Amino acid sequence: MTAVVVPVLVVLLVLANLRDDEPDDPPVDVSGPSASARADLPVLEVPVPAPTPETDAACPRFMTDLPVELAGQRSRPVRSDTPYAYAWGEPAIVLRCGVERPAAFVLDSQVFDINGVTWFVDDSDPDHVLYTAVDRPVYVELSVPPTVNSGPVATLSPLISATMARQEPQPGDG
Repeated sequence: MTAVVVPVLVVLLVLANLRDDEPDDPPVDVSGPSASARADLPVLEVPVPAPTPETDAACPRFMTDLPVELAGQRSRPVRSDTPYAYAWGEPAIVLRCGVERPAAFVLDSQVFDINGVTWFVDDSDPDHVLYTAVDRPVYVELSVPPTVNSGPVATLSPLISATMARQEPQPGDG
């Protein structure tokens, strides 16, 4: 029954979001933790690319299983154009499912295997480190404050492996 309800819920949320594009829309909540389980933090605006058919196929199952707590931080409300964004704590750890391939991810890029998932790491911005899972049907990005280690990536990697098929990374030409 859950296998039917979750995709239907995601489609309804996406359609509702597309139908009404007023800036005061409430945050989209795919994972379903109760409001009391979330941290008492303001809504975080998270830009996410328009979903593709691949995103709509890969992200819902992953997003519904996200933990309410990550790296000791409670989840927080998110406002996004799609249901494929999630965040924890302040400063925020932000997850986006279905992002574009990182421009810096090219043929000779160094990648890291963390708990069975291949990650490309971009630490060029002093405000956050971007970890991008590059071996799945869609790219999954985790933005982590520089004061936080790779623990959130290690925690989420088994969930990515369990919900998305592995594929060979496709770096750019560079």
